[in-house]
Formats: sequence, C-alpha cells, structure tokens
Amino acid sequence: MKLPQVYNNLKLILSVILIAFAFSCGSTKSVIASGVASDKLSAKQVIKQHKKNDADFKTMNARVKIELIQGDSEQGFTFSFRMEKDKVIWLSAPIGMARMMITPDKVKFYNKLDNEYFDGDYKLLSDVVGIDLDFMKVQNILLGQTIYDLNDEPHQVFVNNNSYALSPKDQHALIELFYLINPSHFKMDSLQLQQQFEKRMLQVDYSSYQEVKKQILPQHLRIVAVDDSDQVTITMEFKSVSLNEEVRFPFNIPSGYKEIEIK
Repeated sequence: MKLPQVYNNLKLILSVILIAFAFSCGSTKSVIASGVASDKLSAKQVIKQHKKNDADFKTMNARVKIELIQGDSEQGFTFSFRMEKDKVIWLSAPIGMARMMITPDKVKFYNKLDNEYFDGDYKLLSDVVGIDLDFMKVQNILLGQTIYDLNDEPHQVFVNNNSYALSPKDQHALIELFYLINPSHFKMDSLQLQQQFEKRMLQVDYSSYQEVKKQILPQHLRIVAVDDSDQVTITMEFKSVSLNEEVRFPFNIPSGYKEIEIK
C-alpha cells in the first residue's frame, strides 16, 4: 500500500498515530542532554537504564501542534490529546471536526468534513509503517521508548555521536532496526527502521526532552516515512500538558456517515 493512498483516505488525523508525541507546559522544564556516552557501558546496562526511565503516570492531557509535509503539500493543525496509559489514546481536532481513539483492540476515526468514519484494527497502521503494530508499540513511540522488548533477544551497543547505538546482534533478514539512546536520560534520540527490499524507511528523531512532574517525556520530534519514492515528513510540538488528572474520551460516530474501507 502506497503512503499517499493511505494518507488521502484517512486525512491528516489518522497519520498522527504513526508518530511520537512531544509534551510542554508552564510547569515543565527542558531536559538538556548533558551526559557523555561511555564505551565502557554494556548493552545490558544501557537497556536496564532505558527500561528504568520509562514514564510512569496514569493519565495525560495536552495539546499538540502538528505539521505535515507530503510532496508540495504542507498542512498544520493543533489537536487535543489525551491518554490513559496502557488503555486509550485519543485525539480531537478543533470543535470536534475529526476524532481518533485507539485501544488495545481497535483503531477508530471519524471526519465531519467528509461525513466518513473508520472502525478497524491495526492492519492499516501496520501496512503504512511496514511492521506489525499494536497498542503498546504505538504508545512506546509516543513516550520515547523502544518498540520491541529489548530483553527478548541479545543486543550490541557502540557509541555514535554521543548516543548509545543499540541494535539486535542478529538483524532480521527483512528489517534492520537501530535505536540511538541518549546518555543523559536514556530515552531514545532516534528510532531507525529500514526495509531495503520493500524500499521502506521509518525514522523518528527526538530532538529534545523535558521533565513533567519528574517524568522525562519527548518535547520535539521529527518523523520521516518513506515508501519507495514517496515521503511524508511530520514535525510535532506538544503544549499545555497535565498528568494524572481526570480525563474523558468522548467518541460517538455520527449516524449516516460512510465507512472508509481499506483494501
């Protein structure tokens, strides 16, 4: 499935879920990457620190500014973003003109401008990214965590431009995967995934992080998705973040809307 086909079908709001999110508000402070990577740290030590710094919260509420560039087209919007960790991720365009909600079982979306909706599973998102996605992988991308459990297989590490370059010792035949881990807070500096035979590439660069109620979260990101000769670039900035407050996830598909079918 070509990227333009997917993005044209589901508009900007659906593509948001493929990328990581950044967070900022008045009570937060920037985290400066002041650490120095050491070649004395083993892969197991880097993995241990990365898992230790996974964000620990119950709910999140924020606004996210998103800019998308595809060919000669450039769009920018601000969305409301809410999350109940491990359970729900919810996005809403201004005045509810479009909404998305994903859970461990479902991906749902509706668009009032075109009177259409989507109600399905993760196959669509997996087809776009080129890997089997599920709720936890999407959530991990949003929080700057690795998409696979690093304890599932042996990894190797070396220092690259003051980041810990972490990769499986035995790369898969069809997918090459690399993580760059920051030496200050051990969150991801970059996620790089390539499928050379399919001419696909996904790269998520976390240019800065910040501290929100003692939690280290991404602040600015840049996502590049390539499918053959087609490329989509997305940049993001989150604002007005609060953690562990009561949140709601209103989502009702209006009657009479046409279902979007992805073949």
